Formats: sequence, structure tokens, C-alpha cells
Amino acid sequence: MADKTEYRFLGGSGLKVSNISLGTMTFGAMAGWPGQCDEAASHAILDRYVELGGNFIDTADIYAGGKSEEIIGSWLEKQQREKFVVATKVRFNTRKGINRWGLSRHHIMQSIDDSLRRLRTDYVDLYQIHLWDEAVPLEETLSALNDLVRAGKVRYLGASNVTGWQLQKIVELSKSMGLHKWISLQAEYSLLCRGIELELTDVCRKEGIGIIPWSPLKGGLLTGKFKREGDAPEGTRISHSTKTGQTFEAAPDFEKIKKDDKTWNVLDVMKKVAEAQGKTVAQVAIRWLLQKGVVSSVIIGAKTVQQLEDNMGAATGWEITEEQMAELDTVSQMDAFYPYNMIRYANADRVRKNMCQ
Repeated sequence: MADKTEYRFLGGSGLKVSNISLGTMTFGAMAGWPGQCDEAASHAILDRYVELGGNFIDTADIYAGGKSEEIIGSWLEKQQREKFVVATKVRFNTRKGINRWGLSRHHIMQSIDDSLRRLRTDYVDLYQIHLWDEAVPLEETLSALNDLVRAGKVRYLGASNVTGWQLQKIVELSKSMGLHKWISLQAEYSLLCRGIELELTDVCRKEGIGIIPWSPLKGGLLTGKFKREGDAPEGTRISHSTKTGQTFEAAPDFEKIKKDDKTWNVLDVMKKVAEAQGKTVAQVAIRWLLQKGVVSSVIIGAKTVQQLEDNMGAATGWEITEEQMAELDTVSQMDAFYPYNMIRYANADRVRKNMCQ
């Protein structure tokens, strides 16, 4: 149903993906975490996602200890495989053993076979490193991943959770070694997390790498459901993390958030834009990302079909105006610091208009 979403090339590749990607970290039980979906609920979400035009499914070997991949696999084997772009990741440990960790050739070769078995498929469309590995020479990682492409187990390569210099190093070393080009960067990016704009967006724009933002709603903060004067809504990951102290990027401590004026200023502007557009606050958050030129697809997670449908409402059929985008950009702008403030000032009138988009 192409009229219900849009499709974009993933970076500088010839691979087209829906501009909304379905993140599946919620698929499968995770001890202590609220809002996880069993197989039936996960399959219902996948079915509805496809009905709405989605074709890009993102997972990782570590999600729910491999259960996320298994749930996708039991659904995928009943579908026409070639219609879908399936992405997974490698880096963390999924079983016991001193070599079940990192980006060594040993771990990569074992991990891809495990992922393919769980996903019940012969190939992964996009294989991504989940995080940089300081312990392994980059040449070893790059050559191992390139061999997977040559073997047909992987079709494209991408990175996740890396710094600007790390991504540039991957690009340059791949060129010098004559290896397959990496096409994507999966990174946290939202109106409350714009750190990748310091360097990573420039690397991606100049090197033809498509950005796939994760946590576009910052753990639910950008849905408009949270109130500064109250507690985090029960059943949310932020509520759980705040109570247990198990905070991380996608589930920050709500007690600290309450004291952050910037968060609530951003939400005030988002609510104003949402009202003017006749959309939800969450749709504004996702649409803001989709109107950033270097973004190929935005990852959304869903615990229910209703959540999925609301988020997919950002995909097509409307746009945030230039004036509204400028207001959102301004209220969410990061404080400049050295050397970025100096570089930004000196290059304010030196921006080229013909860079890769």
C-alpha cells in the first residue's frame, strides 16, 4: 500500500526502505521490563505494519536474548521473503563463552549463523555493528563482514552507536581495502537528543550514508503523555527505570527530567505544532526527523497496534512548515561548545548546497 507510507533509498545504495522502520526490541520477554509483546501480539503488529506499507524490520541478536529474532522468523517464513528488508546487529554476547562477545571474526561468523537460524532466512538485508569494539583491529572486523557479503549471507552493511571519527575511519579503511561500502548509521536522534549533529550527520551527508534514528520519542517523553508535576505513567519504561535505577538512553530518570526546563520548553512547542497540524505530539517528533535531509528511515517501537498506527501517521500526507521546523530547531538546539562553536561561527556562510543528501 504505497499510498500509506513513503519509500526512500537507504543512504547512497539502491535499496529502498519505508521511511518508518519497525523496531522490535519489544518482541519477546525481557525479565523485569514492562510492555513486552508475546508472539501473537508481535505478529499482529507486524501484520498491521505491512498493511500500512512498511517493509523495513529492525532487530538485534541481543533483543530479548534472541527471542525477538525468533518471533520475526516464525512470522517471516510465512511471508514472501523478498518483500522485506530485515536488519539485525552483532556485538554483544548472546550465550556463554569467552569469545561470545565483540567484533572479532570468530564472533561475527558464529553470530550471523545464529541470527539466520533464528530469523529462518538465508540472508540478512542489513547487518550492523551494534557498537564499536576497542579490543579488535578494525581491519579484522571489516574483512569478516565483507566476507559475509561475498558469501551472500549479508547484502548490506551498517553501523550503530559510533562516534564521528569511528564512522569516518570505517569509511576510509573500507575504501583503502577495496571493501563493500557501508550504507547506514543507526543512532539515537530526536528533539531531545541531537548530539549526532556535531559530526555524524556531516560524515553521513558527505559519504552517502543514510541515518536511521532510534528512540525518536526519547522513551515516550516526546509523546506528550508525561506531566512535569506528576509521576511517569505506570507501565512505561521510564517509570520502571526511575523506580529501579536501571536508567539508560531510551529510559532516562524522570526525576531528573522534571528539573530540565529545556525538555518542557520543547514539549510546549511540539504541542503547539501538533495542534496547528491536527496531529499528535508523537507524530510531530517523528515527522521532524523525516524532514531532516540525511534521514532515510525512522525506527519506531510499538507495544500495541494502536501505538503503531499513531506513529505511522507521521509517514506521509503532511509536512511541518518551514516556520514550525525553525521553531522546533531553535527550542531544541544544543548549547555550542569548543571547538564546534568556533567551527560553526567561522563556516556560517561557507555551507555548500550540493553535498550528497
